Amino acid sequence: MREENGARSLNVQTLATDLLKTGLSDSRLSYLLDNIPEMVFIKDIEGRYSYMNAAAFACLGHEVDFIQGRQLTIFDMAPPDVARRIDAMDSQIMATGQGLYDAEERVAKDGHVRWYSGTRIPIRNDRGDVIGLAGISRDITAAKWQETLRRSHAALLEMIVHGEPLPNILEAIVTTVENLLDNLTGSILLVEQDRLRTGAAQSLPQSYTSVIDGLEIGPMVGSCGTAAWRRDAVYVSDTFQDPLWKDFVEIAMRHGLRSCWSTPIMGNNGVLLGTFALYSGMVREPSAIEKEIIEMATNIAGIAIDRRRIEERVHYMAHHDPLTGLSNRNVFWTQFRRAIHEAKRENRLVAITYIDLDNFKQINDLYGHAAGDEVLRNLAARITGCIRASDIAVRLGGDEFAIIFSNPRHDEHGIMRRLESIRERAAEPIALENSSITVTCSSGTAFYPGDGETPEALLAKADAAMYEAKKNGRNTVRVFEQCFGAGI
Repeated sequence: MREENGARSLNVQTLATDLLKTGLSDSRLSYLLDNIPEMVFIKDIEGRYSYMNAAAFACLGHEVDFIQGRQLTIFDMAPPDVARRIDAMDSQIMATGQGLYDAEERVAKDGHVRWYSGTRIPIRNDRGDVIGLAGISRDITAAKWQETLRRSHAALLEMIVHGEPLPNILEAIVTTVENLLDNLTGSILLVEQDRLRTGAAQSLPQSYTSVIDGLEIGPMVGSCGTAAWRRDAVYVSDTFQDPLWKDFVEIAMRHGLRSCWSTPIMGNNGVLLGTFALYSGMVREPSAIEKEIIEMATNIAGIAIDRRRIEERVHYMAHHDPLTGLSNRNVFWTQFRRAIHEAKRENRLVAITYIDLDNFKQINDLYGHAAGDEVLRNLAARITGCIRASDIAVRLGGDEFAIIFSNPRHDEHGIMRRLESIRERAAEPIALENSSITVTCSSGTAFYPGDGETPEALLAKADAAMYEAKKNGRNTVRVFEQCFGAGI
């Protein structure tokens, strides 16, 4: 490394010496330096520039003839914060005599960030005294952003692969973008029932997020609501003036949110999943780099949301009956055992009811299986409408249903009232495509702990009570103890 740095030092030192000797009288050397992309400069021990090529002038925002024989320092040519940083770095080099090689520097100006890599070395006279400084620097912004984006992209994908909770991933996406860019604040909104709900907006004021949470999707609803409506990016450079923000301009002013760029998050098959937005305190459009970062963020968010929806769908299908939406047999025993375990611990009452449609085979034979499916869907909906949130309705298969009643009190009468309601509702006409049909159901119920202490024993007794209901005319509600007596 020392030899490599020595070689670089020699090259810059040689160039600086040549420039000092020729005073740029050699037009060929001047032409060469003014037509290379690297920035080349020389300054004396007082920090005054004796030479800058065209690229260096352009970097600082000046024309080539800006100096015009004047002895200017960096404070005459750059913003104060940038000038102080550069002056401190160069003063350190000339004070210590130690060069700086391939040093990277991040410079933010007017909301835009650029990266530079440069070599700066002291210039010495024949006695070895430091008499100035020479430097060569190049713009590495494009390469730096690509490297940073690749690294950020990989880190976020790793969170998805490892199954991190979706809220954590969405917050990480917003935080990553905010760290990459200066003076920008992000948010992710998720589509829920034709509205946008906050998925991640940890840096925005709570008073603002409470307003946008539940935002409508529409053609004139700020940046996010409109982007979701159009399914295309909406870049509002001035929220105070843009008609899309007329209903939100007051709160935008209150929080200094001057521009807002929103992009729809799209999933598989063109499904709208949400929006990703960036807010700035300045009136401006996003730069090309910012658009690239926005694209990365929306793509990652889309992958994360899509994956979570698929996982939720698979979990739902594994635990629910696809026809009725009720819990299925796969989870029935787990739910039943949990209810009994909690009842033992808290001295609760648990009831299990077995429900079976009367003469369901005739319905399929006379009206077809499509009509039979409609009957099952209607019965499931009517059962759900008659029970409490703490009760669990299950389709065991075919036309067989079960209900687990878990009660904080010994409320047998309340359970019987709900079962009578189910029986009455089940007998109401069900509309078919060109007609209607009326069906009935029979049910049998067993109670924990009086009728048994295990799920298997209780379900067997509820089944037995249900068959008693069938034998005694159908369309009735029966309880095991009433049918067979206690202790049987």
